[in-house]
Amino acid sequence: MLLAITLSALAMTAIVAARYLLTSGGFALATRAVRPGLYEGLNPQIRREIGWSMASAAIYGIPAGVVAWGWQELGWTRIYTEVSAYPLWYLPVSLFLYLFAHDTWFYWTHRWMHRPKWFRIAHAVHHASRPPTAWAAMSFHPIEAITGAVVIPMLVFFIPVHVGILGLVLATMTVMGVTNHMGWEMFPRWLVHSRVGNWLITASHHQRHHDEYRCNYGLYFRFWDRLCNTDRGLAKPS
Repeated sequence: MLLAITLSALAMTAIVAARYLLTSGGFALATRAVRPGLYEGLNPQIRREIGWSMASAAIYGIPAGVVAWGWQELGWTRIYTEVSAYPLWYLPVSLFLYLFAHDTWFYWTHRWMHRPKWFRIAHAVHHASRPPTAWAAMSFHPIEAITGAVVIPMLVFFIPVHVGILGLVLATMTVMGVTNHMGWEMFPRWLVHSRVGNWLITASHHQRHHDEYRCNYGLYFRFWDRLCNTDRGLAKPS
């Protein structure tokens, strides 16, 4: 059993690392094409970001591997594969529940990470990326990586989710984590400033967090920032 769990954790670590390299690498190439020179002189910083991110990949991979093993071998989780197991309307509902729960966890743990003690110990690693790049999405101190690694594995024990929707949650987490850090706004202005866009976090919103530190703590949505008066609006990425 221990060998099976270890192999599952190693496999998930490899998947997380590959997903990071492909996604961040792809958007870094897009940045070079669309905003040439934006990352000029940042090669030492990017190497540090990749190094911390590879460590984070292992930290994310271990609980994911344990959960994947438990799901396949023991049926521990509430992940399901048959679409007919729940009404079709539950598919988008479960997607929103996961994203909102993750966003809530991220907002409050992120604010906690900005307390002086924990910022100095852990979160300063992430903010050492000045300016952040497409490679910075997983550039975390191990303590911060642990806070991010446990949330989705915890949720699958409580909220039923189709395996396809779970994959969409992970894809959304990956893409938004990268695009929010890459230093320029990939979404059209009309969408960012629309009624829907005013509740979503994109690079314009998260860039201001990296500029000013004490605002814009959310991951996907601006709900908690607005409710807690920590929303300071949009910056203007390059």
